[in-house]
Amino acid sequence: MSNITLGYARVSTYDQNLVSQEQELKKAGCTEIYTDKLSAKDIQRPQLEELLNYVRKGDILVVTKLDRLARSTKDLLSIVERIEKKGVSLKVLNINLDTSTATGKLMLTMLGAIAEFERGIMLERQREGIAIAKAENKYKGRKPIDINKLHEVQNLIGEGMSVTAASKQVGISRITYYKAMSEGRLAFELKRQHVDEV
Repeated sequence: MSNITLGYARVSTYDQNLVSQEQELKKAGCTEIYTDKLSAKDIQRPQLEELLNYVRKGDILVVTKLDRLARSTKDLLSIVERIEKKGVSLKVLNINLDTSTATGKLMLTMLGAIAEFERGIMLERQREGIAIAKAENKYKGRKPIDINKLHEVQNLIGEGMSVTAASKQVGISRITYYKAMSEGRLAFELKRQHVDEV
């Protein structure tokens, strides 16, 4: 079986278009293209997993950008380790990276190190900012959830409306509603509110 060049394309929501990625991958010589369309909460990438299981020694995996392949530096390095064990090389078109070359391997290692360094700097600045804000009595933490809005969403859902539609109508995110429910905060607040009214 001859070596093949396979492409992988991903968009983060169903609203985005894969066409531009697919066109670039075809120009790069990809004979097969695997695609994932995922929402922000999705962790599993079934088509990527299928591709990683399918590739064989000598094959080439091509992506348009690193963030189309991996969600984090750790994720990227894990994927690269998997394909390198199978003798597969990786090409990233927008930065002209090719792990079949010594230069490409060095670039990948440096990118991983830089990403980790930048993340560390960002977290350090965030901690410093919070410390300064606390010292000046300006730190307020997370914005509290409006329990009345959560209650309104719950009522609309009880009337048969979907969570998405109810959240949109009230003006809060679906994630905020689910988070309040998962933490048990909504039920607690409603119970306390009822006691206060009595």
